[in-house]
Amino acid sequence: MDEQKIVITISGKDQVGIVMQFTTVLAKYNVNIEDIKQTLMQDHFVMFMLANIEKSENSFKEIKQALLEKAEKMGMEIWIQKKEIFEKMHTI
Repeated sequence: MDEQKIVITISGKDQVGIVMQFTTVLAKYNVNIEDIKQTLMQDHFVMFMLANIEKSENSFKEIKQALLEKAEKMGMEIWIQKKEIFEKMHTI
């Protein structure tokens, strides 16, 4: 089932509502968040999410585009990858 899992990395200047903004997009697309981690270092926010798109009626491409648009509006950087690709990129 890893082909239905995605890894989302969000980074940028800390601001109110970051988690809510991105999790709202995922909820709209019926994407389940399976794990979430975040940290703040000197006003720089970083969040990692593992999510499952299995129950979404939307494609990976559509979900990715919605997240990219949200990141742009918020002035954040975002990377969205399928979990299987993410793992292959980080395997030596």
